[in-house]
Amino acid sequence: MRLKSGIWVAAYLRRRHVDGTFAVVRRRGAEEAGTIFVKIDRLDGTAELYGPAPQSVFDAAPVADRVFSPCFKQQPLPDPEVEIYLTRQIRFDSDLWIIDVEDRAGRHMLDYVVP
Repeated sequence: MRLKSGIWVAAYLRRRHVDGTFAVVRRRGAEEAGTIFVKIDRLDGTAELYGPAPQSVFDAAPVADRVFSPCFKQQPLPDPEVEIYLTRQIRFDSDLWIIDVEDRAGRHMLDYVVP
């Protein structure tokens, strides 16, 4: 059984706040099973974006965990390009979550990230 999106987001925010990183929910999605995107603002005009990994990856990951992958092959990208991508995703799925994190080093602190 997988954690509800709202609980996972709350835990992720707490983890980031504990390490002194600024992180906020920019868009609140479906509490039960909304898709989660994590945007890492590098504070230099660039950003990285992580979203749900393709379904083919889930077989290799523990069932209860969320698996993320970079949304772009080359990261970081200029912030406006990341925002355009997020706008398209919102049009496709209005129940998604967006978490904004400010981290100059680009640390995502996501437990499962596949290339």
